[in-house]
Amino acid sequence: MRQPLVVANWKMNLTSPEARAYCQRLRGLLTEQATQAEVVVCPPFTAIETVRSEFADSNLAVGAQNFYPAPKGAYTGEVSISMLKALDCRYVIVGHSERRLCFGETAETIGEKVKVAVNHGITPILCVGETMSERSLGMTEKVIGQQLLTCLKHLRPEQLTQVVIAYEPLWAIGTGRSATAQDAAQLAKYARQKLRRLMNGDTESMRILYGGSVTPNNIADFAAAEGVDGALVGGASLDPDKFIAIATAYEVK
Repeated sequence: MRQPLVVANWKMNLTSPEARAYCQRLRGLLTEQATQAEVVVCPPFTAIETVRSEFADSNLAVGAQNFYPAPKGAYTGEVSISMLKALDCRYVIVGHSERRLCFGETAETIGEKVKVAVNHGITPILCVGETMSERSLGMTEKVIGQQLLTCLKHLRPEQLTQVVIAYEPLWAIGTGRSATAQDAAQLAKYARQKLRRLMNGDTESMRILYGGSVTPNNIADFAAAEGVDGALVGGASLDPDKFIAIATAYEVK
Protein backbone atom coordinates (compact mmCIF):
# COMPACT_ATOMS: atom_id res chain seq x y z
CA MET A 1 0.00 0.00 0.00
CA ARG A 2 1.33 3.44 -0.94
CA GLN A 3 1.78 5.85 1.97
CA PRO A 4 0.30 9.29 1.23
CA LEU A 5 2.85 12.09 0.77
CA VAL A 6 2.18 15.78 1.44
CA VAL A 7 4.89 18.22 0.37
CA ALA A 8 5.20 21.94 1.16
CA ASN A 9 6.85 23.99 -1.58
CA TRP A 10 7.64 27.34 0.00
CA LYS A 11 9.11 28.71 -3.24
CA MET A 12 10.94 32.03 -2.60
CA ASN A 13 9.35 32.69 0.78
CA LEU A 14 10.31 32.66 4.48
CA THR A 15 13.64 33.67 5.99
CA SER A 16 15.55 31.37 8.30
CA PRO A 17 14.03 32.90 11.49
CA GLU A 18 10.58 32.68 9.94
CA ALA A 19 11.26 29.06 9.02
CA ARG A 20 12.22 28.26 12.61
CA ALA A 21 8.97 29.68 13.96
CA TYR A 22 7.00 27.83 11.27
CA CYS A 23 8.60 24.47 12.07
CA GLN A 24 8.04 24.88 15.78
CA ARG A 25 4.38 25.60 15.14
CA LEU A 26 4.15 22.65 12.75
CA ARG A 27 5.63 20.23 15.27
CA GLY A 28 3.32 21.54 17.95
CA LEU A 29 0.26 20.99 15.77
CA LEU A 30 1.35 17.43 14.99
CA THR A 31 1.43 16.60 18.69
CA GLU A 32 -2.29 17.39 18.74
CA GLN A 33 -3.32 15.94 15.38
CA ALA A 34 -2.30 12.78 13.55
CA THR A 35 -1.80 12.06 9.89
CA GLN A 36 -1.20 8.93 7.87
CA ALA A 37 0.82 10.97 5.38
CA GLU A 38 4.55 11.42 5.15
CA VAL A 39 5.11 15.17 5.57
CA VAL A 40 7.92 16.99 3.75
CA VAL A 41 8.89 20.67 3.72
CA CYS A 42 10.91 22.09 0.82
CA PRO A 43 12.21 25.53 1.88
CA PRO A 44 14.57 27.89 0.02
CA PHE A 45 18.23 26.82 0.17
CA THR A 46 18.90 29.43 2.87
CA ALA A 47 16.48 27.75 5.30
CA ILE A 48 17.23 24.06 4.69
CA GLU A 49 19.62 23.77 7.62
CA THR A 50 17.13 25.53 9.91
CA VAL A 51 14.31 23.18 8.88
CA ARG A 52 16.55 20.14 9.25
CA SER A 53 17.52 21.21 12.75
CA GLU A 54 13.92 21.86 13.80
CA PHE A 55 12.78 18.51 12.39
CA ALA A 56 15.45 16.50 14.24
CA ASP A 57 14.05 13.50 16.12
CA SER A 58 10.72 13.71 14.30
CA ASN A 59 8.99 11.98 11.39
CA LEU A 60 9.04 15.21 9.37
CA ALA A 61 11.40 15.37 6.39
CA VAL A 62 13.21 18.18 4.60
CA GLY A 63 13.57 18.51 0.85
CA ALA A 64 14.86 21.03 -1.66
CA GLN A 65 13.27 22.92 -4.53
CA ASN A 66 15.98 22.49 -7.14
CA PHE A 67 19.63 21.61 -7.84
CA TYR A 68 22.11 21.63 -10.71
CA PRO A 69 23.01 18.20 -12.13
CA ALA A 70 26.79 18.68 -12.32
CA PRO A 71 28.74 17.21 -9.35
CA LYS A 72 30.68 20.47 -8.79
CA GLY A 73 32.34 23.26 -10.73
CA ALA A 74 32.08 26.87 -11.92
CA TYR A 75 28.30 27.23 -11.74
CA THR A 76 27.80 30.44 -9.79
CA GLY A 77 24.61 30.47 -7.75
CA GLU A 78 23.90 26.75 -8.08
CA VAL A 79 23.97 23.84 -5.62
CA SER A 80 24.79 20.19 -6.28
CA ILE A 81 22.97 17.04 -5.26
CA SER A 82 25.80 16.12 -2.88
CA MET A 83 25.29 19.44 -1.08
CA LEU A 84 21.64 18.53 -0.57
CA LYS A 85 22.55 15.05 0.57
CA ALA A 86 24.90 16.51 3.18
CA LEU A 87 21.90 18.44 4.56
CA ASP A 88 19.84 15.23 4.84
CA CYS A 89 17.40 16.23 2.10
CA ARG A 90 15.31 13.19 1.30
CA TYR A 91 13.44 14.78 -1.60
CA VAL A 92 14.04 17.37 -4.32
CA ILE A 93 11.49 18.99 -6.61
CA VAL A 94 12.45 18.86 -10.29
CA GLY A 95 10.74 20.16 -13.40
CA HIS A 96 8.37 22.56 -11.67
CA SER A 97 6.56 24.70 -14.25
CA GLU A 98 8.12 27.84 -12.79
CA ARG A 99 11.57 26.39 -13.49
CA ARG A 100 10.49 25.55 -17.04
CA LEU A 101 8.80 28.89 -17.75
CA CYS A 102 10.94 31.37 -15.82
CA PHE A 103 14.35 29.73 -16.21
CA GLY A 104 14.05 27.86 -19.48
CA GLU A 105 14.59 24.35 -18.15
CA THR A 106 14.01 21.73 -20.82
CA ALA A 107 12.70 18.20 -20.47
CA GLU A 108 16.20 16.94 -21.27
CA THR A 109 17.73 18.95 -18.42
CA ILE A 110 15.00 17.78 -16.07
CA GLY A 111 15.60 14.18 -17.11
CA GLU A 112 19.26 14.56 -16.24
CA LYS A 113 18.30 15.88 -12.81
CA VAL A 114 15.98 12.93 -12.21
CA LYS A 115 18.80 10.51 -13.02
CA VAL A 116 21.33 12.28 -10.78
CA ALA A 117 18.91 12.48 -7.85
CA VAL A 118 17.98 8.80 -8.06
CA ASN A 119 21.63 7.77 -8.34
CA HIS A 120 22.39 9.72 -5.15
CA GLY A 121 19.52 8.27 -3.15
CA ILE A 122 17.38 11.41 -3.08
CA THR A 123 13.80 11.04 -4.29
CA PRO A 124 12.94 13.41 -7.15
CA ILE A 125 9.43 14.86 -7.18
CA LEU A 126 8.94 15.20 -10.92
CA CYS A 127 6.37 17.85 -11.87
CA VAL A 128 4.38 17.49 -15.07
CA GLY A 129 1.41 19.42 -16.40
CA GLU A 130 -0.34 21.00 -19.35
CA THR A 131 -1.26 24.57 -20.28
CA MET A 132 -4.85 25.71 -20.62
CA SER A 133 -4.53 25.83 -24.40
CA GLU A 134 -3.23 22.26 -24.48
CA ARG A 135 -6.07 21.18 -22.23
CA SER A 136 -8.63 22.95 -24.42
CA LEU A 137 -7.29 21.07 -27.46
CA GLY A 138 -7.64 17.72 -25.68
CA MET A 139 -3.86 17.25 -25.55
CA THR A 140 -3.42 16.72 -21.80
CA GLU A 141 -2.48 13.04 -21.95
CA LYS A 142 -0.27 13.45 -25.02
CA VAL A 143 1.65 16.35 -23.45
CA ILE A 144 2.12 14.69 -20.08
CA GLY A 145 2.97 11.34 -21.63
CA GLN A 146 5.79 12.99 -23.58
CA GLN A 147 7.02 14.85 -20.50
CA LEU A 148 7.13 11.62 -18.52
CA LEU A 149 8.98 9.67 -21.17
CA THR A 150 11.59 12.36 -21.79
CA CYS A 151 12.19 13.04 -18.11
CA LEU A 152 12.37 9.37 -17.10
CA LYS A 153 14.19 7.91 -20.10
CA HIS A 154 17.52 7.63 -18.25
CA LEU A 155 16.09 5.33 -15.58
CA ARG A 156 15.99 1.57 -15.51
CA PRO A 157 12.49 0.06 -15.03
CA GLU A 158 13.27 -0.94 -11.44
CA GLN A 159 14.14 2.69 -10.60
CA LEU A 160 10.65 4.02 -11.32
CA THR A 161 9.57 3.36 -7.73
CA GLN A 162 12.27 5.81 -6.60
CA VAL A 163 10.45 8.70 -8.31
CA VAL A 164 7.38 10.64 -7.19
CA ILE A 165 5.23 12.20 -9.92
CA ALA A 166 3.37 15.45 -9.22
CA TYR A 167 0.61 16.41 -11.64
CA GLU A 168 0.49 20.21 -11.64
CA PRO A 169 -1.66 21.67 -14.43
CA LEU A 170 -0.05 24.98 -15.30
CA TRP A 171 -3.37 26.76 -15.45
CA ALA A 172 -4.06 25.87 -11.80
CA ILE A 173 -0.79 26.98 -10.20
CA GLY A 174 -1.25 30.10 -8.10
CA THR A 175 -4.52 30.96 -9.83
CA GLY A 176 -6.97 29.78 -7.21
CA ARG A 177 -8.35 27.33 -9.78
CA SER A 178 -7.76 23.62 -9.46
CA ALA A 179 -8.39 20.52 -11.47
CA THR A 180 -11.09 18.23 -10.15
CA ALA A 181 -10.32 15.14 -8.15
CA GLN A 182 -11.67 13.15 -11.10
CA ASP A 183 -9.14 14.89 -13.41
CA ALA A 184 -6.31 13.99 -11.02
CA ALA A 185 -7.45 10.37 -10.71
CA GLN A 186 -7.72 9.99 -14.47
CA LEU A 187 -4.24 11.44 -14.98
CA ALA A 188 -2.74 9.17 -12.31
CA LYS A 189 -4.29 6.12 -13.96
CA TYR A 190 -3.03 7.21 -17.38
CA ALA A 191 0.51 7.87 -16.13
CA ARG A 192 0.80 4.46 -14.49
CA GLN A 193 -0.51 2.67 -17.56
CA LYS A 194 1.73 4.63 -19.94
CA LEU A 195 4.90 4.03 -17.96
CA ARG A 196 4.11 0.39 -17.33
CA ARG A 197 3.56 -0.20 -21.02
CA LEU A 198 6.66 1.66 -22.22
CA MET A 199 9.11 1.07 -19.36
CA ASN A 200 7.77 -2.18 -17.91
CA GLY A 201 8.37 -1.01 -14.35
CA ASP A 202 6.42 -1.33 -11.11
CA THR A 203 4.19 1.69 -11.51
CA GLU A 204 1.67 0.49 -8.90
CA SER A 205 4.22 1.31 -6.18
CA MET A 206 4.98 4.75 -7.63
CA ARG A 207 3.36 7.63 -5.78
CA ILE A 208 1.51 10.27 -7.79
CA LEU A 209 0.55 13.60 -6.22
CA TYR A 210 -1.73 16.44 -7.24
CA GLY A 211 -0.57 20.05 -7.10
CA GLY A 212 -2.19 23.28 -8.19
CA SER A 213 -4.06 25.57 -5.78
CA VAL A 214 -4.45 22.85 -3.14
CA THR A 215 -6.19 24.22 -0.04
CA PRO A 216 -7.81 22.89 3.15
CA ASN A 217 -11.15 23.46 1.40
CA ASN A 218 -10.52 21.11 -1.54
CA ILE A 219 -8.06 18.56 -0.14
CA ALA A 220 -10.75 16.11 1.01
CA ASP A 221 -11.74 15.44 -2.60
CA PHE A 222 -8.15 14.82 -3.68
CA ALA A 223 -7.45 12.68 -0.62
CA ALA A 224 -10.36 10.45 -1.68
CA ALA A 225 -9.37 10.29 -5.36
CA GLU A 226 -8.37 6.82 -6.52
CA GLY A 227 -4.69 6.54 -7.40
CA VAL A 228 -3.78 10.01 -6.10
CA ASP A 229 -1.35 9.59 -3.23
CA GLY A 230 -1.00 13.07 -1.79
CA ALA A 231 -0.40 16.70 -2.63
CA LEU A 232 2.33 19.16 -3.57
CA VAL A 233 1.21 22.35 -1.86
CA GLY A 234 2.31 25.86 -2.79
CA GLY A 235 0.69 28.98 -1.33
CA ALA A 236 -1.29 27.19 1.37
CA SER A 237 1.89 25.58 2.69
CA LEU A 238 3.19 28.98 3.89
CA ASP A 239 0.70 28.86 6.76
CA PRO A 240 1.48 25.93 9.11
CA ASP A 241 -2.14 25.72 10.25
CA LYS A 242 -3.40 25.41 6.67
CA PHE A 243 -0.66 22.97 5.78
CA ILE A 244 -1.46 20.72 8.72
CA ALA A 245 -5.14 20.87 7.81
CA ILE A 246 -4.14 19.49 4.40
CA ALA A 247 -1.84 16.84 5.84
CA THR A 248 -4.40 15.61 8.37
CA ALA A 249 -6.97 15.11 5.63
CA TYR A 250 -5.09 11.80 5.27
CA GLU A 251 -6.54 10.36 8.46
CA VAL A 252 -4.86 7.64 10.47
CA LYS A 253 -6.71 4.39 9.83
